[in-house]
Amino acid sequence: MKAENYVTLEFLSRSANEGFARMAAASFAAQLDPTLDEIGDIKTAVSEAVTNAIVHAYPDELGKIVMKLRILEGGVLELTVRDWGRGIDDIRQARQPLFTTGGQERSGMGFTIMESFMDRLTVKSTPGKGTTVSMRKRIAPRLSGRRRTAGGGPGGGQPGLRAGAAGKQRTDLEHCAAVLWLWGGDGRPVSAGMHWIYQSCKGV
Repeated sequence: MKAENYVTLEFLSRSANEGFARMAAASFAAQLDPTLDEIGDIKTAVSEAVTNAIVHAYPDELGKIVMKLRILEGGVLELTVRDWGRGIDDIRQARQPLFTTGGQERSGMGFTIMESFMDRLTVKSTPGKGTTVSMRKRIAPRLSGRRRTAGGGPGGGQPGLRAGAAGKQRTDLEHCAAVLWLWGGDGRPVSAGMHWIYQSCKGV
């Protein structure tokens, strides 16, 4: 698909840069006139992708992260986050809910969150050479009667696991079960974006 606009950002794998990347992606996506929940989806997915690179790609050193944002034909936003770190040995295993190599403090839900909030997720990695995470999300044109809601969703609720472009229901029982199990009894989220998913899963 032909790119109508694009921007490339390079930054060091410092945790402080995660917030910068998240806001930069939201600002770039604003030209597509997204709703508040669509902006929330984008920010959450970028947060998880960049955090993965910071925590897992460069666990013992600082390294380079490149984020490329593209606007494609048909109102499609493409986000690519690349690192040159340690890489992933088994991508299929890494994409399973709850799997993590980051210790007990990590949720193991990063790829699950990205997949839930975006329309498409692809992961390419070579051990010892780095990882590239690419995501796409179509921003539908706003209808005249469509309005933004303070809570993010059509009814004012939190943005969460929503229907994809093909109408597929995003409320995945396996993912929700993992989120509800991870949430625990103290009511505190364990990962960025987990609160939104938790709110969506409570009624499943």
